[in-house]
Amino acid sequence: MKYTVLFLSLFFLFSCGSEKAKEIPVTYFEASGFTKTPDFTNTLEYCRILDQSSDLIQMTVIGKSYLGKDIPLLMASASGFDPAKSKDKTVILIEACIHAGEPDGKDAGLMLFRDFATNPAWENVLKNITVLFIPVINVDGHERFGPYNRINQNGPDSMGWRTNAQNLNLNRDFINAETPEIQAFIKLFNQWDPDFFIDCHTTDGADYQYAITYGMETAGDMDSALTHWQKEVYLPYIETEMQKAGYLIFPYVMFRNWHDPRSGLLSYASNPMLSQGYTAQRNCPGLLIETHMLKDYKTRVFSTYEMIKNTISLLDGEGKSLKDMRKNAFLFSGDSLALDFDSNGDSTMVDFLGVEYSSEKSDLTQGLWFKYDNTRKATFNLPYFNVLVPSVTASVPDAYVIPAAWKIVAEKLRLHGVKVDEINENTKYKVTRYVFSDVVFRPTPYEGKQRVESFTMKEVIDSVIYPAGSFYVNARQPLLRVIMHMLEPKAPASLLNFGYFNVIFEQKEYTESYVMETMAREMLKKDTVLAAEFKEKMKDPSFASNSYGILNWFYSKSPYWDKNLNVYPVGKLYK
Repeated sequence: MKYTVLFLSLFFLFSCGSEKAKEIPVTYFEASGFTKTPDFTNTLEYCRILDQSSDLIQMTVIGKSYLGKDIPLLMASASGFDPAKSKDKTVILIEACIHAGEPDGKDAGLMLFRDFATNPAWENVLKNITVLFIPVINVDGHERFGPYNRINQNGPDSMGWRTNAQNLNLNRDFINAETPEIQAFIKLFNQWDPDFFIDCHTTDGADYQYAITYGMETAGDMDSALTHWQKEVYLPYIETEMQKAGYLIFPYVMFRNWHDPRSGLLSYASNPMLSQGYTAQRNCPGLLIETHMLKDYKTRVFSTYEMIKNTISLLDGEGKSLKDMRKNAFLFSGDSLALDFDSNGDSTMVDFLGVEYSSEKSDLTQGLWFKYDNTRKATFNLPYFNVLVPSVTASVPDAYVIPAAWKIVAEKLRLHGVKVDEINENTKYKVTRYVFSDVVFRPTPYEGKQRVESFTMKEVIDSVIYPAGSFYVNARQPLLRVIMHMLEPKAPASLLNFGYFNVIFEQKEYTESYVMETMAREMLKKDTVLAAEFKEKMKDPSFASNSYGILNWFYSKSPYWDKNLNVYPVGKLYK
């Protein structure tokens, strides 16, 4: 692997002409011989040193973790640190340690900020670009520091834990924004409106030659101009520059059969519970860096450094063009929006740089045991299923109306920066609402939620009186994509999908059998259509053998039935 080590001594001199000029130590990672990452205390101390050593760098705090610890932010700029005065600059936001056992991005970012302070060439770049860097966003997970937190990973010697103090995976919380850590992230995002986002991870999976696999949202879930820029400008540049630096990179993929590259490669579109999926819906291209967990820690950190450095170099020249595209992307005028994507079954053949491997039946588990030999490189010509088409779409309304009882939904929208107006008096709207049936829940919780696995839904048009205190959300506003991903039930990370509306699926009133037995017979005598429907239902053995279910079915056909059961409370308004 090719890399350049610029500083091998413990200290080197600051040389940018800052009034704060002083000696800056090398990072903990470098001083350790590239095998260790600093604990949180040492990380904060190095951030403070950088802050004190250069006028180009400022350290601040964006919020607190669940356990009340500061979440640090480093900022680099040659023209101040006020977001209100940085509208014409390109803003890059870098996040590390959301999975605190994957600290590669933290150490790469600290080296980069050290270089901002010591290499005069960066000062001209920082006149055009502001770099925001969260070295540790999952502070509580980082504090769960130890050598046994990542079983598949080749270093560093000790690292943090995947989840926060509540055992929640922060990189599943971007659209729900329940955790204080992600709420702090979104507040920062709203303040600065970054033009490019980078999230630093370490992957699991098979063995292969690539130092990094990367993800970007190019399947069609972003504005077409932004998608084109990522595919035709950014990715060709970054692939070329990383090759020059001596690092092999490849798109982040899943194997059709896990651990088995020969089975073929699958692509996907990220939904907005994930970081780069979320920023995509805010028209901000997001780069997911996934260093390969089997590479040594030195290789992983330096390859991350090169990926970030080259991204900044490109944006130094492309920033204005990107900002203009982002402004246009907020002016969405379509009648429908794609909310999820799936492969259309088409594939292209690609060369995948792997290593020789074999599989055999395990005499211990009876499953497949994959054995990789990373001393023997291999090139596999594989089908890559990377043609994705919309699998879920929804019509774009003029507005959504949220009942006062669902204030939590309005509050979540506002947290993301959505403009939500409160209705001051009882108001009747003719709205389209969804009615659900065949609702199935996941058998186990996911991130503390009982998620909805599947359902059938139909649209109904009702005139509904929304009481004072309800909420009106103009859909035709810049965060349209965020609004629809939260409120459209079939969106993969919708609030309904995550269980926030589960109560609408609960029957709250019931009938006594001795009451319903009499009423059911009267209903059959009076309604021949109902009688025919009942006769057809009785052909189902599971229905016919359930006496309570039969009576509840008759109850559902009576005027006493709860008209709000299985009805989505959020209405869609078309003018």
